[in-house]
Amino acid sequence: MTFAWYGHLKHLAAKPWIIAVIVSWSIAFFEYLLQVPANRLGHTTMDVAQLKILQEVITLLVFVPFSIMYMKEQFRTDYIWAGLCIVGAVYFAFRGA
Repeated sequence: MTFAWYGHLKHLAAKPWIIAVIVSWSIAFFEYLLQVPANRLGHTTMDVAQLKILQEVITLLVFVPFSIMYMKEQFRTDYIWAGLCIVGAVYFAFRGA
């Protein structure tokens, strides 16, 4: 989903926005084919809040390297603090599980 949402900023910046939408939705469609069954399976053992926190952790684990290595964004120490906040969210979401 990261590439679908942000890849167009690098590759389709000169194209009309509707082209970026069509390309992004085409990429995202295949991820949803995996995500929806995964959520259904995950919901057998986790509640919705836990699934969402887990999704955000996975998203950030993918997004930070993507933004630094692929999009050539500069690393900021704020990413570390944000990551620690997510660790806290994981703790609180799963502590009673």
